[in-house]
Amino acid sequence: MAEKLKLEMVTPYKKVLSADVDEITAPGFVGELGLLPGHTPLLTTMRVGELTYRQDGQLHHVAVNWGYLEVADDTVTVLVDTAEKADEIDLERAKAALGRAEDALKTLSQEDKKFAVMQAALERAMIRIQVAGRKSR
Repeated sequence: MAEKLKLEMVTPYKKVLSADVDEITAPGFVGELGLLPGHTPLLTTMRVGELTYRQDGQLHHVAVNWGYLEVADDTVTVLVDTAEKADEIDLERAKAALGRAEDALKTLSQEDKKFAVMQAALERAMIRIQVAGRKSR
C-alpha cells in the first residue's frame, strides 16, 4: 500500500493541481468522501463544495463546482467545472456574486427557470467565501 495519494485536479481550462497528498476530503454528491492511501477504486459525482487535502501536515482548501472524482491505484482524479484554491479566490468578487444571487432570488418565484440558476450561483458564492476565509494552515 502506498503512503501517499496522487491528487490530479483538472478543469476544462487548466490543470489546477498535481500533488502527492496524505488524505483528501471531497464533497460527493450524496455526502462527504474521506480518501486515504489504499482506498478502494471508486467513481462518483461531486457537488459544489469544499475539497480539502492534507500535504506534509498542512491542510489546503479548494472551492470546487460540480464534476467527477475517480480513485484508482492510489491516484485521485478530480474533473470539475471550476476549482479555486483558497488563496486564489477574489473575496470581493465572491461577495458581489452572493449579493446578486440573493437579490435575484428575492424577485423570482420557484417556478421561474432562472430560480435554480440563481440558487446554484448563491451556493457557489457561499462556498467560495467560506474557502477564501480558510487559507492554507
